[in-house]
Amino acid sequence: MSEPSRPIHHDYTFASDNTAGLAPEALAAFNAANAGTVSSYGQDEWTQRAKELIRGVFQTDCAVFFVFNGTAANSLALSALCRSYHRIICHDVSHVEVDECSAPEFFTGGAKVIPIAGPLGKLLPADVERAALRRPDVHFPKAGALTLTQSSEWGTVYTADEVRALCATAKKHALAVHLDGARFANAAVTLGAAGCSPADFTWRAGVDVLSFGGTKNGMNTTEAVVFFNQEYARDFEYRVKQGAQLASKQRFAAAQWVGMLETGAWLRHAAHANSMAQRLAAALRPLPQVKFIAEPAANGVFVEMPAAVAETLWARGWHFYRFIGDNGYRLMCSWATTPETVDRFAAELQAELGAK
Repeated sequence: MSEPSRPIHHDYTFASDNTAGLAPEALAAFNAANAGTVSSYGQDEWTQRAKELIRGVFQTDCAVFFVFNGTAANSLALSALCRSYHRIICHDVSHVEVDECSAPEFFTGGAKVIPIAGPLGKLLPADVERAALRRPDVHFPKAGALTLTQSSEWGTVYTADEVRALCATAKKHALAVHLDGARFANAAVTLGAAGCSPADFTWRAGVDVLSFGGTKNGMNTTEAVVFFNQEYARDFEYRVKQGAQLASKQRFAAAQWVGMLETGAWLRHAAHANSMAQRLAAALRPLPQVKFIAEPAANGVFVEMPAAVAETLWARGWHFYRFIGDNGYRLMCSWATTPETVDRFAAELQAELGAK
């Protein structure tokens, strides 16, 4: 009699930091907000407290708005920076270019996204300048905004000096600067270890508006759009409403920020995710058939491995994405990733490599 097959254990840990549940601090605050009745549409104490906490993170007065997801945060922010005849310069692997179904073009009323290449997921000032100077005639969209991703789609991090240089180039050519911070907390942990505050690599470096990510940091259905240059925030509440992003029971979105920011959990959980990525990288580094595409600086590990090995791991129930080319894969860690899961994945990968 043949041995019965074992059921596949599906593990989504490394597919995305979106696959984790709510961090306990966010969930506790969400539940706390569920008491009594309060004013609707953000006119409540939870929302006001969340905004003040975000201002405290950045050590400055700023205009703060909450939306449901990162696509809305990026697209509505860019709509405040651009007119329909503008162009938006971005990295060619940024979410704005490859993962948002033309939402930036839609919400700006037609602004054209212009992707350019850059090493390791990051843009360089000289390349941005070339893109800004491209076709100054009236037959081509006018340069209007630069958007950066922090941390990048390749798991790398812009230093404060790099952000400052890019912003200086943008301002030289009258471009507004948006920062896509879906994984902002992970970058803040990395840069914070070098003594760099969130203010240092945002508004002090020249960033006008930030999409401050909540979902990938352990919250649910809540992202913050933070305007450091409040001129761009004029009438933004109307953009939020028109974009179907105004929550009637906004206290539940805002309360999660209160729970995460008041306790310091937003940085603590991001630090854990980053450390799990480092643990995974350390386990994979000795494997000769695994090549790092970029050195991990946040919570993602990007490697090349034989496609057949990846297929086998998928068949065994591991979920992760092919990301770059035919053999490049992304392994994401979250606030909920455990050392045991990291070690088990690394052991199975090593075993599969030895069997091929």
